[in-house]
Amino acid sequence: MYKAQRTARTETLPIRTLRYHVRLWGDAPSALPPLVLLHGWMDVGASWQFVVDAFTEAFAAGRLIIAPDWRGFGHSRLDSPSDGYPFVDYLADLDQLLDHYAGERPVDLVGHSMGGNVVMMYAGARPARIRRLVNLEGFGMPATQPAQAPGRLAQWMDEIRAFERGEKDLKPYDSADGVAKRLMKTNPRLAPDKALWLARHWAERDAQGRWHILGDAAHKIVNPLLYRVDEALALYAAITAPVLSVHAADDSLGQWYKQRYSLQDYLQRLAHVRDCRTAVVQDAGHMLHHDQPQAVAALIEDFVTSAR
Repeated sequence: MYKAQRTARTETLPIRTLRYHVRLWGDAPSALPPLVLLHGWMDVGASWQFVVDAFTEAFAAGRLIIAPDWRGFGHSRLDSPSDGYPFVDYLADLDQLLDHYAGERPVDLVGHSMGGNVVMMYAGARPARIRRLVNLEGFGMPATQPAQAPGRLAQWMDEIRAFERGEKDLKPYDSADGVAKRLMKTNPRLAPDKALWLARHWAERDAQGRWHILGDAAHKIVNPLLYRVDEALALYAAITAPVLSVHAADDSLGQWYKQRYSLQDYLQRLAHVRDCRTAVVQDAGHMLHHDQPQAVAALIEDFVTSAR
């Protein structure tokens, strides 16, 4: 199994209506801006361990690094069942997490996938709170049209009923090895030692010995609200921090959306960000922080420490 090079500690923090599970590396307080790492959909804060291990000692020394489990993922679970997770809740959660760990200090913010979409929206709504922003494969969504609203709302209501019938429950696994194999099936580049390490943070064993993914099945219910590109672009335009947008050499958007939304479409949206640069990680797919943690760590480190 993979052996972590930098030891994390964990704590639980009351945020809004739940207790947030947060993973931390380094010491506080520090003169350096906190580095906040935000995971993607059906992932956990521990997913950043490989990148944290790849940071140089000069970068990590004296720096507080923070990786929460988003609500409904990992150990940041609601006390009572929920059949929905409105996207805007992630922004309000992040706002109060930063209150606790950074106070009035601007932070360096990194988000992957869903977390990348959160940080781009948050940085537009709270521009003064961000010093540097790194977006890893947080592409937003294909454009929608108002005419799609009736069908989307009907789909949402149907999926809530399916959730109540247990049709969206997540499959359990017989062992941590089974979870690791599932992770490697989804991402063939993931090394077995890392997969087995992740499995024990991505899932949890019950009293009967079955392993369950630490993610609420309600996350699989479609968002009832359409994705409004004009709103996303207004948020992009309001970002004042320098932005580094990183994507993998494998074309995630082409795999997901075919002709409905492309990397070129996303890059055109980035033109609305006033201070933005891009980078590509070779030999990597959507989980680029697992595939090439050294390359991702170097990009983050260079961008965060470079002169504006």
